[in-house]
Amino acid sequence: MKIKLIIIGKTDEKYLLEGIDKYCGRLKHYTNFDQIVIPDIKLGGKLTLDKLREEEGKLMLSKLENADYVILLDEKGKEHTSVDFANFIQKKLNAGASSLVFIVGGAYGFSAEVYKRANEKLSFSQMTFSHQMIRLFFTEQLYRAFTILKGEKYHHQ
Repeated sequence: MKIKLIIIGKTDEKYLLEGIDKYCGRLKHYTNFDQIVIPDIKLGGKLTLDKLREEEGKLMLSKLENADYVILLDEKGKEHTSVDFANFIQKKLNAGASSLVFIVGGAYGFSAEVYKRANEKLSFSQMTFSHQMIRLFFTEQLYRAFTILKGEKYHHQ
């Protein structure tokens, strides 16, 4: 199974990049993982929030294939424990999903079209995190999920 993470804009902070790179490197031992970075919308600050979400949404949707199972990282999504998330990944593997695509929205969220295309929504917390920080949290949790599934000692209960 292929797992992709679609994100808007570059990660600016060096400490976040280092963490993301660390977990992306570790994930190579478990799955085919790829990050797709969509550039920030040019002159996005001059657009209305709806128009900005719409433009970002078009770019997100252009990166999807028909068979992709799409999960939005969204504050209104379902929360999981790390073990539940690992089980979620396992169920998708067992179901024969060829590609799981997780999407982190821009600073102002998703367009209506992206919400319509999504199969599920996943929340990491009731708290709000920056769209750059969630990238690190996601890659670490995905790595943790695979170590749980393999029975490795990374996750403690």
